[in-house]
Amino acid sequence: MLVTASVMLLTLIKLAINNMKHLLEINNLDVKFDTDEGRITAIENVSLTLDQGKVLGIVGESGSGKSVTAKSIMQLNPGNTIYNDNAEIIIDDENVLKFTSKNDLKKIRGGKVSMIFQEPMASFAPAIKIGNQMVEQLMIHKPQDKKEAKNISIDMLNRVGIADAEKRFNQYAFELSGGMRQRAMIAMALSTMPKLLLADEPTTALDVTIQAQVINLMKDIIKEFNMGVIFITHDLGVIAQVADDVAVMYLGSVVEQGPVNEILKNPMHPYTRGLINALPDINNLDAPLTPIPGNIPSPLDRPSGCVFRTRCPHASQEGKEADIKMGLVEVKPGHWLDNCGVNCGKV
Repeated sequence: MLVTASVMLLTLIKLAINNMKHLLEINNLDVKFDTDEGRITAIENVSLTLDQGKVLGIVGESGSGKSVTAKSIMQLNPGNTIYNDNAEIIIDDENVLKFTSKNDLKKIRGGKVSMIFQEPMASFAPAIKIGNQMVEQLMIHKPQDKKEAKNISIDMLNRVGIADAEKRFNQYAFELSGGMRQRAMIAMALSTMPKLLLADEPTTALDVTIQAQVINLMKDIIKEFNMGVIFITHDLGVIAQVADDVAVMYLGSVVEQGPVNEILKNPMHPYTRGLINALPDINNLDAPLTPIPGNIPSPLDRPSGCVFRTRCPHASQEGKEADIKMGLVEVKPGHWLDNCGVNCGKV
């Protein structure tokens, strides 16, 4: 009887886990842009999930599609963007790609979802005081009087570690240091209590000391607010510190994804291994760096089949990788690899 009861309990637990809703679910996302040179594919068949209180890191070279993926969540890509009809970006049981009205988009932009950028000055109007911008945003997304919005804004500036927050509230962005501007931008993004935070290269423009402070701040924020975070960077060291899971992107496709420790310790895709091998070896600083050969192709000249085949050290001379149908395969529990990576060197 005890054995039967235990089996039933485990079954119920598994069913409960399987029925848990993700905070964010991206399914079959393709993104194309109409340009003067023709229609280009920026994202192809990307599917990702994120749970509350978790951090998903997205890594890859410039041009891999990291920022386009994040901006798609808030529909911030330019007017020449084309999404495929069967794509889904699900937040609170709603496909945000179907939103067209300003009211619907307002629920996402700065409401349920906030975004912080690499350069804070791109988020702050230079001729308007930081506090006024924070108050205006709060009054748009969380109806309240101006005094209450001011108090919330000052409190949030305090919580991100800005000393003398009331004074900073009345200053312009250009009057603050780089690290303080970054903290102020994070405070503004968090003031509306979003469920999801998109962090697009938030530490890249900072020196090492300030970068460490911002990373520690992000960790504290995630713990305190229990929000989901998509953290975009090209820095694998930063991902190792902040992320729970990581997706490796190349030319608009996810080529490998899984728990961050598993991916960094046991990379299986040649592109992931290439990114890791390009890092300096702290135990052998005289060792030469090993860059990935070649350059990421233009989206106008996107390779068929395996998108990495033009730079892959294991590509066949016959070019058989061009005929591989791409898609992710679970090679270990939670560790996903694209079809070409699974058959790398065997094609």
